[in-house]
Amino acid sequence: MSAAATTHDDHHAHGGDHAHDHHEPSFLYKYIFSTDHKVIGVQYGIAGLLFLLFGFFLMMVMRWTIAYPGQPMPGLELVASLFGEWGTYQLEKWAPGGVVSPDLYNMFGAMHGTIMVFMGIVPLGFAAFGNFVMPLQIGAIDMAFPKLNAWSFWLFFIGGAMMMLSFFLPTGAAQTGWTNYSPLATTTHYIVKNTFMTGQTWWLLAMVFVISSSLLGSVNFITTLINLRAKGLTFMRLPFFCWAMLVTSFLLLLAFPPLEVAAILQVVDRVFGSSVFLPTGLVAGTNHFDISGGGNPLLYQHLFWFLAHPEVYVLILPAFAIISDIIPVNARRPLWGHKLMIYAALTLGFLSFIVWAHHMYLTGMGTMMSTYFQITTVMISVPSVILLTCLMISLWGGSIRFNSQMLFASAFLPMFGIGGLTGLPLAFAFIDLHLHDTYYVIGHFHYVVAPGTIFALFAGVYHWFPKITGRYMNDTLGKLHFWPSLIFMNVIFGPMLFQGIAGFHRRWYDGGAMAFKNTTQDYLWSNELISFGAWGLALAQIFFIVNVWISIKGGKKITSDNPWDATTLEWATPTPPPHGNFTFEPVVYRGPYEYNPPGTGREFIPSWEEPAGTPAPAPTEAKSHH
Repeated sequence: MSAAATTHDDHHAHGGDHAHDHHEPSFLYKYIFSTDHKVIGVQYGIAGLLFLLFGFFLMMVMRWTIAYPGQPMPGLELVASLFGEWGTYQLEKWAPGGVVSPDLYNMFGAMHGTIMVFMGIVPLGFAAFGNFVMPLQIGAIDMAFPKLNAWSFWLFFIGGAMMMLSFFLPTGAAQTGWTNYSPLATTTHYIVKNTFMTGQTWWLLAMVFVISSSLLGSVNFITTLINLRAKGLTFMRLPFFCWAMLVTSFLLLLAFPPLEVAAILQVVDRVFGSSVFLPTGLVAGTNHFDISGGGNPLLYQHLFWFLAHPEVYVLILPAFAIISDIIPVNARRPLWGHKLMIYAALTLGFLSFIVWAHHMYLTGMGTMMSTYFQITTVMISVPSVILLTCLMISLWGGSIRFNSQMLFASAFLPMFGIGGLTGLPLAFAFIDLHLHDTYYVIGHFHYVVAPGTIFALFAGVYHWFPKITGRYMNDTLGKLHFWPSLIFMNVIFGPMLFQGIAGFHRRWYDGGAMAFKNTTQDYLWSNELISFGAWGLALAQIFFIVNVWISIKGGKKITSDNPWDATTLEWATPTPPPHGNFTFEPVVYRGPYEYNPPGTGREFIPSWEEPAGTPAPAPTEAKSHH
């Protein structure tokens, strides 16, 4: 008998005499400091969405100064006035007269990247959907280590709070890019009397908390998936969603420790005066830094990118996980190449650890080493193409339901395809010499994670919202959310590819106005086009925010625990799933994608449905209490 059934039966077997001993947990322990995987998943989801919204706001401020350099930004003075004298002082310091300064641009650029990746997409894609859906899909009553799960969220919360509070420090938040390269990041604000109370140091400490959170979560996911699967749920019967989460967990577990070590060592360099990443002879202006020297700045880059390239697949694999559930359900077709996708994901995970230095072609590595990384980078495109192709073939011959989640899932395929194809030229060192640090790289990466991963995350919200709340989201508002988002995403990131080829640098706060001042090239109009696209995308998100808000209490109620007629185990629970999840012992009898199986005359067969002719189990004492 499974742990789920044992817990369920024991509770009822002793319920008659001791019912008065069971107390309903308080609001604080039920919804705030909960150890229930579903509540923790929702906590991660809400936090991730809020961080995405804030990171998007930072980007819109950056887009203003790129499109209209030297011009006051409307609304900045109004926002500053809300904070009284302190706000007015900060406005004059960072944006005098409402004009965004280069320092503020650098700060928002660094924090936009950090918040969107580490505080938004990873918590929403991996932690939120993984926590809520994965235990349900494998028939578990909870994660293997519920308290560790709670610790994971609260470490993430502390790290996120530190990132946000760093904006209020006298030095402001971090300003040296989301990569935080030494020696620039290590020596920024070096002359401040208390280097601990600087945005750069707080960025590093916040990352230590966030990375520790991810390590706890990944250990929990791996243990849960291996040990708590329902009876009959063999590894090859696992939905691809679970396989993708398993590979993602291993990526986090193996790749994050090097960056945690790098962050701690950079803190030691900043606060205690060591020189792990600081070479001898550093000069700022005409002043020599009083440091011991002898360190290696490239060591930090290696440690950072050894995490940051697997991190790209930490962003992508949860998106594929979500899409692999949504497409079969709404195409009414089995997932084509289920085993092939599993092997591709495992290959992707392995290869992601041996491609990191393609971010470092400009550091002077030898031709032999750069050739090695060029080869592995081209190789890693193969499993990505396999995943994309399997999903596309899954649509072939389907009876497709174009609801909101299916629109986002369908759009993910070509958008991710554009992101992948534009990345191939960057694999080659001689092309990267020209395109490195240009808007081409920005366009390529954002095609992967914005109309790619974030579209998949939106699809996941629309898909599992009925299981979380018992209500549908409004489909009309969902489509009003989708179409402008798709259009404006391409208005933003499409022109960036051409800007990058023309030589636009990614860190020009004035959008290249000074660089192209005395030339005949006139590309600056594209800055305004992209910025209008960004503001249009912001308006499109209003439909999503309103939809979530009104659907929580006012959405149409579902009439079935399985409203999409799906086949995986999460749809076998009551809605919303109670503590313990299942009211019966879940047993899996078939694969996860039995849609329109030949010769049955049925549209779908749930994986938990007993085959015809299976003998009924003998009644037990526990079941007599129902």
